Amino acid sequence: MELELLISFLGASIILSLMPGPDNLFVLTESLTKGQKNGIAISIGLSLGVLVHTLAAATGVSIIIQQSALAFSVLKYLGAAYLFYLAFMAIREKPLTLDLKNDAVTVQRPTIALIKKGFFMNVLNPKVSLFFIAFLPQFVSHTGFAVTLQMIILGLLFMVQALVVFSLIAMLSSQLTSYVNSPKFWGITKWSKITVLSLLGLTLAFSKK
Repeated sequence: MELELLISFLGASIILSLMPGPDNLFVLTESLTKGQKNGIAISIGLSLGVLVHTLAAATGVSIIIQQSALAFSVLKYLGAAYLFYLAFMAIREKPLTLDLKNDAVTVQRPTIALIKKGFFMNVLNPKVSLFFIAFLPQFVSHTGFAVTLQMIILGLLFMVQALVVFSLIAMLSSQLTSYVNSPKFWGITKWSKITVLSLLGLTLAFSKK
């Protein structure tokens, strides 16, 4: 695997993890209302869920690549179309306002229960599976390790960076609220997400087997 591909993958992954979405906003609100330990436990569960999607994507995509150039092309264009769809949906996103003044209370629940909650939140979301099928193949090298192994390595990297990003969100939750409630923040992150998703879609559409 080329170092340049790994750096590009890691950069894109961190940007996408930082962009406001259901997972990191859930970690933020849980941390603010129930304590940062709850947020970190949920972050662990969300990150572990990435393993399931990675194995599914790695196994399925590698079989398609090995068996049929036509099937790979169809998968490639469907993946690019899905990334463009996500970019389009990002354009339509409306800013969220977090009003937690009356709700902030520290509530400790069993760590295992919170990890399970985050895990099943991630695993049972079919959109995450579609995203990984579209995202991971773009960073697979045509030389070196087997495709399946490369995608598993990429998935593990994504899992680790997501855990770090989500945990930081949990720990810095009180400082982040003002940013999330800022229209300027939403404007910057919205167009950053649109740009990243669009570039990923273009890269995938013009990639070669």
